[in-house]
This record gives sequence, C-alpha cells and structure tokens, in this order.
Amino acid sequence: MNRESIEKTLKSLQKNRINAVYYDTVDEAKEYILKSVTKEQSIGIGGSITIQDMNLHQSLMEQGNKVSWHWLETTPEGKKAALEKAGKADVYLTSANAITLTGEIINVDGVGNRVASMIYGPKKVIILCGINKICNDMVDALDRLRKQASPPNAQRLNRKTPCAVTGECTDCDSPERICNVTTIIHKKPMQTDMEVVLIGESLGY
Repeated sequence: MNRESIEKTLKSLQKNRINAVYYDTVDEAKEYILKSVTKEQSIGIGGSITIQDMNLHQSLMEQGNKVSWHWLETTPEGKKAALEKAGKADVYLTSANAITLTGEIINVDGVGNRVASMIYGPKKVIILCGINKICNDMVDALDRLRKQASPPNAQRLNRKTPCAVTGECTDCDSPERICNVTTIIHKKPMQTDMEVVLIGESLGY
C-alpha cells in the first residue's frame, strides 16, 4: 500500500469525524495505545488476531489495566461474563476487516458482540488496523471480507463450513457459518468516541 493511499484513508476517516493516526510499526502503535489509556481505565477487547499478535492485552494488564477479553477465558461462563464487561468498558480495542479509501469501516461477525461494541457501549473505541485492510471502495471491501477475512477465520476456529475446507466463500447456509452480521460505519457514531490507528504492516485477516 503506497503512502498516497494511506494519507487519503486517514483524511477520509477524519472527514467522517473519526480520529485517525498512522504508525509505521506495531511497536510504535503499541506504545501509542499504552500512553493513550490510563491504568484506571477498564479495557474491553473484541476478537482480533491483530491485537493478539501485538500481545497488547498482556502489556495492558502489566500496566495495571483491568482487561475483559473472552479469548482469555476457558469456560462458557467466563466467556459470557467477559463479553458483557467488554461491551461496557471505558476503552474498547478491536480491529477491522476492511477500511475504504473513502473512510468507511467494514466488518463481518458471527456472534455480533464485536461490531455491536464498536458502535455503542464503551466510552471510546480504538480500531487497530494493518494497511493490508485498506480497500479501494465498498465493492473491494466486501470482496475482501469474502475472500481474505472469513475463510482463514473459519479455518482457525475449526468451523464446519465450505470455506474452511476450500478457502473460498460460497455464501453458505451452514449452522457454523461465521458471516452472520456485516456492518458499515459510514461516519462516527453519535455517542461513541472513535479512533483508527493505521499500522504500516500486514496484520490479521
């Protein structure tokens, strides 16, 4: 992704009333996040390979933050409690499946907790996103969801879906389908402080 496209995406997000910043590396972005939140703030995290690979959750806990993330829980009860707490946290961290050059943020979810919490609930939402997620337009973004985001996620979760086997989306009707809710954030939600942190690396799905 060239610098011109990155700059255009940042300006479009800002035009859409979504604060947007850019860092070349994961380490720089991580340092920014750790300085952006106080240890008194509660942190909720939505399912994100990007955040997992950054080990951001561990750094936040070491900083003294109370972190709610269902990926860290081992029981159904623990996962449910973490989902509920994350949706009411002071700061919610997650990623995006695609961001267009015109500043729309597109996601697809199985349960819907991640996209719901991105839109309403937490006081602030920070979306960390590698530049591999930048797409030309909505058509390109939706194509990315089908071809690059959903199949590897289904494989990671060991889902019994056609895409987990073939690596290609067939818009299936499987009961284990993970593409149940697709959201498009056109502008900043009225009651949510939202920020996008673009990172100059290829991250997540």
